[in-house]
Amino acid sequence: MSIAVKRVYEPPSKSDGYRVLIDRLWPRGLKKEDVPLDLWAKELAPSTALRQWFGHDPAHWEGFRQRYAGELDKRAEHWRPLAERAAKHPVTLLYGARDEEHNNAVVMKAYLENWLRTHGPR
Repeated sequence: MSIAVKRVYEPPSKSDGYRVLIDRLWPRGLKKEDVPLDLWAKELAPSTALRQWFGHDPAHWEGFRQRYAGELDKRAEHWRPLAERAAKHPVTLLYGARDEEHNNAVVMKAYLENWLRTHGPR
């Protein structure tokens, strides 16, 4: 199992494998044609209401993690194929936030890894 997290602004590397942007909004200052990625999975991003509530405020981090996991619980048809791929091939989750510790990609990585540990690939 190989799931990495990387800012979309960082240059790609061969070890990235399948590159997936999991933000609802396109990252500022980047042209779509200049970003090497395999998938823009807007449906895996936190809801607009949750994203606005969180506001990248570390004080809201625990609440954000729990609420976002709750949203992901309802979107298995979108994240399960990604988990299946990550069980066999490298996957890199891309995000645009400045905060490298408190962002949706960190939560998604933990969520997918937990699911793979408890359910395994199918």
